[in-house]
Amino acid sequence: MRTARFRVKSAACAMSFAAVAAGTAQPANAAEYTVTDNCDVPWITCSYGDLWLFYNSKDIAIQDGYIKSAYTRFYGDVSDHWGTSQYQGSSLTTYRYVFGNGGNGNGQYMKNNAASVQNCARDDNYRVYYNSGYGGTPQYFAKNGPYGDCNITDLISALKNNNASSHFA
Repeated sequence: MRTARFRVKSAACAMSFAAVAAGTAQPANAAEYTVTDNCDVPWITCSYGDLWLFYNSKDIAIQDGYIKSAYTRFYGDVSDHWGTSQYQGSSLTTYRYVFGNGGNGNGQYMKNNAASVQNCARDDNYRVYYNSGYGGTPQYFAKNGPYGDCNITDLISALKNNNASSHFA
């Protein structure tokens, strides 16, 4: 009997020690960065951003042929304009999309802050959506074409400062 009690007490102590050790485990490492182009995210493969989203409406964004507004650029599907995250082992790395390159809105988070769009893609049409995950009201932006000039267009009132995702159309 003594041996059995000792084993039970030893097992209980071992479980208590394991619970304390688990409770004091260190959290996973996390890193957060800001980028103005989703092609700057290491796990996204692309060459450059074709869809430009500007902080200001088109009349303010580009004046006399010069960009006056901060902007961000995307290539491909972006399911959430807030950013993207990925675990690498126990480390979480997050890239947040912000407006950059100087001008009005520089450094502001991009999601729900864009007022105008420029599709500079030669071969790709895009849609910008109200909700993350390509849901809600969309606005279509036709490809630039081989001889186009990347026309800038204001977002419709339902999407102005309410943009959450963009997708190849």
